[in-house]
Amino acid sequence: MTVVDAHFHVWRQADLPWLSGPMQPRIFGPYEPIRRDYPMSEYLADVAPSGVTKSVYVQANWPTHRAEDEAAWIETLAQDTGWPHGLVAYADMTVPDVRPALDQLMRFPHLRGIRQQFHWHETPTYRFAKDPDLCRNHVVQRNIARLADYNLVFDLQVFEGQMAGACALAKACPDVTFVLQHAGMLEDLSEMGRSAWRRSMASLAQCPNVVSKLSGFGTFQHRLDPELIAWVTTETVALFGADRCLWGSNFPIEKLWTDYTSLFEAHRTATGGLSTAEQNAIFNETACRVYRLT
Repeated sequence: MTVVDAHFHVWRQADLPWLSGPMQPRIFGPYEPIRRDYPMSEYLADVAPSGVTKSVYVQANWPTHRAEDEAAWIETLAQDTGWPHGLVAYADMTVPDVRPALDQLMRFPHLRGIRQQFHWHETPTYRFAKDPDLCRNHVVQRNIARLADYNLVFDLQVFEGQMAGACALAKACPDVTFVLQHAGMLEDLSEMGRSAWRRSMASLAQCPNVVSKLSGFGTFQHRLDPELIAWVTTETVALFGADRCLWGSNFPIEKLWTDYTSLFEAHRTATGGLSTAEQNAIFNETACRVYRLT
């Protein structure tokens, strides 16, 4: 089976203030082992045993004014190494008109989407966006709707409590495909937390232009948890269908607590009860369709 890793990062430490500056509390816990360069050569060595043949790079929070520099560097890597096969860059959707920024980014042939992280949580460590409800912001909605004119997707990162707003955003931008990051970032594993997440995910699944990325499941556990991976995968596929689910490693973040082969095998095992066609959708076809990978 051909495998696409639809969510990974590479970086040079010097480009990322959050990696080169003082250690700060992070959503994924202590991160000293990744406070270093993570070059494409290391990523390719990590993925080699798992049969990954294509990948999608997702922006890694360079300084926002250097979004073009990040995209340009990734484009250089693609030319030099053949990897990645798709690029999700950063653009600020809160400005009055995002089109000038998109016009600049469109010169990069591998550009397939935009990510601006909207996740906000009552727990400060989990918080990224300053506004908890950017999805309902009319300027944001107008700018994201413009992605359709560029044939770009939007990688959407929200918590369960923000999913009602995410539904409103998806409905306001029916011509844009939204890729829900990390299957909605389930952080409350109590029965009440799981039930709330399931209800909100069911609402999002009613929006035909939303697909869900099966990735980042170790973010809040800080460990490889095959049981959790299986549970979230089963629930998400039941709601969205395999043809609206895609897999990503979230490396090297997940490298904090596991190796690539073990992570991939846990996800493969989680889909073991699905048909071959459904597994192929999750690990290959959905990503190829959504991110236009040839």
